[in-house]
Amino acid sequence: MSTYDLYAMDPGAPLWQVPATGAARFSWEYDEGRDRLLALYQKGKDKQWDGQKRIAWDLEVDPHDPLGIPDEAISIYGTPHWARMNDRDRGELRKHLASWQFSQFLHGEQGAMVCAARICESVPDLDAKLYSATQTMDEARHAEIYARFLHEKIGMLYPVNDNLQALLGDTLSDSRWDMPYLGMQVLIEGLALAAFGMIRDTTDKPLPKQILAYVMQDEARHVAFGRMALRDYYKQLSDAELREREEFVIEGCYLMRDRLRGVEVLENFGIPKAEAEEYSERSEYLALFRQLLFSRIVPCVKDIGLWGKRLQQAYVDMGVFDMGNTNLDLLMAQDEDLAEKLDAERFAAEEQARVTEVEQAIQAGAES
Repeated sequence: MSTYDLYAMDPGAPLWQVPATGAARFSWEYDEGRDRLLALYQKGKDKQWDGQKRIAWDLEVDPHDPLGIPDEAISIYGTPHWARMNDRDRGELRKHLASWQFSQFLHGEQGAMVCAARICESVPDLDAKLYSATQTMDEARHAEIYARFLHEKIGMLYPVNDNLQALLGDTLSDSRWDMPYLGMQVLIEGLALAAFGMIRDTTDKPLPKQILAYVMQDEARHVAFGRMALRDYYKQLSDAELREREEFVIEGCYLMRDRLRGVEVLENFGIPKAEAEEYSERSEYLALFRQLLFSRIVPCVKDIGLWGKRLQQAYVDMGVFDMGNTNLDLLMAQDEDLAEKLDAERFAAEEQARVTEVEQAIQAGAES
């Protein structure tokens, strides 16, 4: 079945083209490289995995409650619209919301794959080219996994959100080689990590928990890559050049903050756009969600040296300024550890099942 048959809304033209700008850069220096970045490249190679084999795709998913997140997280919960819904309607709404959320993850991962390839093409240093090649493969795997989950387990997709598409377009159409780093590695990846983490830590469904945990293990390396590369480069820029990038971050953060409302889902259920936006703004859960979305972005932006007064004021206005003190290294380490823990638990359960099977076979043989 074509993906187009599964879209809940018209996604428009089947191909979105962003005109290429900037230069492809080759480096003839093959011996030198930054030790930290080469170590990250080695880790990127060591940590490759197969989404067909590592994830337990045989786990069942209820399409009318794919994520198992409390209904209180739905922006219209407790409103007259919610009260008028029967159980079937509410199940359908949960399905649409999960589809919309994971569809944005899918579209973002395709964008990350294209941006990583653009970095590989345009960045001047070979060590960065080597690592971004491994990230391109990571992002391809993530897009494959999210697409399979949406096709096989939910059976519905949503088009790319306008704000996400706008930020992707701005990131890819800029001719400066560092902008795919800034737009993707810092903003889009940072926001995605926070969104992945919040769902990973609240879902009671094993399959989406696995998917999100394993994807986040990769993404921790990607954000580290952006921090390393941009921290080194931004030390060389003038104040005017830094201000240009801070303006890009401010605009991107507002776009990202306004992205995760799911207004188009509520419109599909007959709720006018203005009313849906109002419910989104009133929702205590979504307000907390929007704040937590910046838990990875703000400390990263501060760490790479973009911390001018206007940018700081924007974060004050968004209510996320204090997140600049978040220990990003600790968050990333926890993301990696949780994925390893899930693997260990799964392998232990599989080993125990094999032991039990052997014991039963021995016992059956003895009895016969």
